[in-house]
Amino acid sequence: MRWAQLARQPALGLAGVTLVIPVMVVLGVGLGGAQNSLATLGPLSTFALPVIAMIAFWWEDWPGTMLRAPLTGLIDTLLVILAGVLFTIAGQAIVSHVDLRGVFDPTAGVRHATTFPATMPLAAAVFAAVLELTLVSEGWPLRRLNRFAGGIAALAVAWGFGILLYETLVADAGGPVSRGQFGAALVCVAVLQVAFYVLLRGWPFCRIPSRPLRLASANLFVIAGGVGACVALHRWAGLDPATVSAVAGAAVAAGLVIGMLFEGWLDSVLAPPHARLASAIGLAIGTAVLYVGLRAYAGTTDFTHAGPQDWVAYAALNAIGAGVILHVAIGRRWPFGSPVGSRALT
Repeated sequence: MRWAQLARQPALGLAGVTLVIPVMVVLGVGLGGAQNSLATLGPLSTFALPVIAMIAFWWEDWPGTMLRAPLTGLIDTLLVILAGVLFTIAGQAIVSHVDLRGVFDPTAGVRHATTFPATMPLAAAVFAAVLELTLVSEGWPLRRLNRFAGGIAALAVAWGFGILLYETLVADAGGPVSRGQFGAALVCVAVLQVAFYVLLRGWPFCRIPSRPLRLASANLFVIAGGVGACVALHRWAGLDPATVSAVAGAAVAAGLVIGMLFEGWLDSVLAPPHARLASAIGLAIGTAVLYVGLRAYAGTTDFTHAGPQDWVAYAALNAIGAGVILHVAIGRRWPFGSPVGSRALT
């Protein structure tokens, strides 16, 4: 079959699944099983996520654009891997101290500064800040800079906010909430970021003509709504923070699959209100399917240094989510091509 025949939805999204699945497997269980992958690749991939966002949504895939596909995605991926390692070490230094065995050895004992779970709240905070600045705040005011300077500035600002949130709120750094509670709240915020700015393309906030009012209302809704949803799920639904993170992580992954991998499909066959409703229904169904499937697999694995829900959240957010962004926004859907005029979120 010629690749051109796949360059329309839903065939384009289904073809992309064949490339996302290997990334999911490698990140999810590729380092000697689920627990070892979570312990080592979890922090590395989470610290890499802000760099993925910078390259995809600020640098418009540079430096990969200097080369032809498939080298376009390959050089960007190598840059992401290198940055993930360096930022993980930086995060380790902020949380405790530099210990390379704690970064790369999943069996490192208590004498070593292991990066999981200690650095995960900081990494998640940096990524959430990047998404809030890039999507919800529309990159303002950093979009006034050229794309390279703006991207670096966005990453630096996100790190500043991430460190501030970690040092202020997380109990390990003297704050009022546990790592698990902090992480669960961030993932719930990420659900709203993805739902409204990937799946619904900024609706309904994009209808507010005044930028100050639009950005203020959007940021307030996403942050307060995410934190409020986390508190409600914990207090009223009785879910522990790990379960909240797992369910919310599945929602983020489902939103990325529908909003990026199958980008434009529902809009091409349904009127806008119906497309939004169908997207919301798809998000709910996708969340349930991913959570049940990942939780079933996690139940077959023995965890000693983490819980099955921790792996579910990681597998959804990092293994699936990162795979979708790498394929669509950085790899430009190679080798299947992309619909004319379509570049998700960029």
